[in-house]
Amino acid sequence: MTHLSVEMLAADAAEPITTAGHAQLGIAVLAGIAVIVLLITKFKLHAFLSLIIGSLVLGAVAGAPLDKTVTSFSAGLGTTVAGTGVLIALGAVLGRLLADSGGADQIVDTILAKAGRKAMPWAMVLIAGIVGLPIFFEVGIVLLIPVVLLVAKRGNFSLMRIGIPALAGLSVMHGLIPPHPGPLVAIDAVGANLGVTLALGVVVAIPTAIIAGPVFSRYAARWVDIQPPENLVPERASDDLEKRPGFGITVATVLLPVVMMLAKALVDIVVDNPEYQVQKAFDVIGSPLIALLTAVIVAMFTLGRAAGFTRGRIAATVEKSLGPIAGVLLIVGAGGGFKQTLVDAGVGQMIMDVSQGWHVSTLLLAWLIAVTIRLATGSATVATISAAGLVAPLAAEMSTPHAALLVLAIGSGSLFFSHVNDAGFWLVKEYFGMDVGQTLKTWSVMETLISVVGIVCVLLLSLVL
Repeated sequence: MTHLSVEMLAADAAEPITTAGHAQLGIAVLAGIAVIVLLITKFKLHAFLSLIIGSLVLGAVAGAPLDKTVTSFSAGLGTTVAGTGVLIALGAVLGRLLADSGGADQIVDTILAKAGRKAMPWAMVLIAGIVGLPIFFEVGIVLLIPVVLLVAKRGNFSLMRIGIPALAGLSVMHGLIPPHPGPLVAIDAVGANLGVTLALGVVVAIPTAIIAGPVFSRYAARWVDIQPPENLVPERASDDLEKRPGFGITVATVLLPVVMMLAKALVDIVVDNPEYQVQKAFDVIGSPLIALLTAVIVAMFTLGRAAGFTRGRIAATVEKSLGPIAGVLLIVGAGGGFKQTLVDAGVGQMIMDVSQGWHVSTLLLAWLIAVTIRLATGSATVATISAAGLVAPLAAEMSTPHAALLVLAIGSGSLFFSHVNDAGFWLVKEYFGMDVGQTLKTWSVMETLISVVGIVCVLLLSLVL
């Protein structure tokens, strides 16, 4: 993927859209975020519309002309969708093929069959990590809820002992690992190397998922000891299938785009000469677009045909996968528009100026900014996109590993303390049959653990890289 810096995204705007002072810009940012939060939480307005209105309020309070604010927002939306829209669509297609073919169920059943009672929470975090790699968090929850409820019921487990590891695995993938939308946009915004970010993301994700998943689930099960709700066990996708793909080929298909992107990163490190044909070839092979497109085409045969799907059914599955992502694309795009409005208003430069006198590492600063936006908006993706735009100027002089760590710091911050303004909070609450207090003590604490452990791992890696 071509990495576009914030300066390149705003290449048409040589001058900032406002010359407001730091205090006025700070008030403008707070006003814009407050409007977004109020519209989403109080008036239940869709996040896409809320982000548009919040961007306009930001520009107005900062003293920018309305036409320039609109231009900045539109440019940011267009660039963000252009950079990640196709990848989100391909990821959705791959996830749908994985689900509808029974491939996801095959992964789940195979691992559970080999896991003993003590290993079951560890098996759940492993399943969630594999299944959650190519698909969105919400889709992953829908896929894994039947498994979580059935395992908890049949094994007489506390629901939290099984459910928390699954949620942790999904959430870590969503916040830290490309090709999920947030990390992809952050990689573009700060000019990070995708392969290096992916590799370091896996290093950070493993201990984070273990601590927030199997380890924390012991305590969550004591705090909230509930049984699986009987009326919430939905049917599994493969229940109506006569056959489904094998375990090995399913895992290989899911991991194919990751292997291709990591291969590119490895060749970049070993060869380190853009003129060599080998590196040129791997630059193409390991680009997210080609990697995901290849995985989708392969999945049509290894998953779709293996499940007995006709060409017509495969086509219908692909078509069915694209409709639900319209909202995701619009929110991601609007988040990019809000980010560009922030940048063009001069907020990124303001943060760079103000932070020069601070004795806070850039990685920790990026995490704190993402935490603030996450708490305010409830959206991990919006927090990632906005924070990446704000701290991008600070990444200009960073080494390749540290730019990747900056992306992971932002991703970690974007997961901090999910609460009532986050759609994921209500999704988990309803599926697990909990009240608000129980959800706060389990899901919200788990998300906070992921965020804190994630930034600690990032800071430790920064000391040795």
